[in-house]
Amino acid sequence: MIESAIRRVGVLVKPHQPEAVKTICLLMEWLAARGITLVTTPRVERAEVEAQTGCVVKVVGDDELAASVDLVVVLGGDGTMIATARMLGDYAVPVLGINFGTLGYLAEFRVEEMIPALEGIVGGGHYCLDRRVMLTAEIYRGGEQLLCNRVLNDVVISKSALARIIEIETHLNGLFVNTFRADGLIVSTPTGSTAYNLSAGGPVIYPSMNAVVITPICPHTLSNRPLVVPDDAEIVATLKTPREEVAVTLDGQVGFPLEAGDRVVIRRSRTTFNLVQPANRNYFEVLRGKLRWGK
Repeated sequence: MIESAIRRVGVLVKPHQPEAVKTICLLMEWLAARGITLVTTPRVERAEVEAQTGCVVKVVGDDELAASVDLVVVLGGDGTMIATARMLGDYAVPVLGINFGTLGYLAEFRVEEMIPALEGIVGGGHYCLDRRVMLTAEIYRGGEQLLCNRVLNDVVISKSALARIIEIETHLNGLFVNTFRADGLIVSTPTGSTAYNLSAGGPVIYPSMNAVVITPICPHTLSNRPLVVPDDAEIVATLKTPREEVAVTLDGQVGFPLEAGDRVVIRRSRTTFNLVQPANRNYFEVLRGKLRWGK
């Protein structure tokens, strides 16, 4: 259990979700009655909120929100949660996810559970955090760094639909692992193991495991299987194939084109993504429900 001193709360909303927008007003009124300020970012369409609810929410920049709030409430689905994880950067702010999406792996609370959850958090810090490993991905071309960002789910190197099989030379802590000949390569956290990694034949990894998984996508050699490695390892993936359309994608939301010789360096992030968990949460119950095991 963690003691709470909530004075300022940030809210992020799934785009074009009217029901989520309406919930902002309820949230703001509940917090205001307890002397807590609610802020949002330009990601939320303020005019849409005011038009639909009449509530006026203070808008601050992404960096200010991440640095100044004691809690973030996400009204959306897993995509909004993943975007929030990257937006928070190195700030280890607790995040409460209210599910307005479909699967709800990360945004696990139902709308009717929002106020009881907030009562536990604000009324004495009665809540538990699930600290999820995140990765930092850097892209280098020669000696120049082109991109640095964090991911909650995965880093994916993949070819376009019309490209041939590509070669990706992979090192782990400076040791040569393999040159994968495949449609691409996935480096996934335990959180992301139930996303693209699972579709590509990779294993489900329990969220608290200190591990990442390297999964080739449709490998040319069938003996190239997913590889589970420690999460404190440095992974370097170098594109060896020229004249093909290849890109690296972070969490399925940020993309960057690669050229032959480009290096993608992946390390464990300094901070975790801190999820507020429902009481009596059972991860296997989540898997059975979301993956429809036994149906």
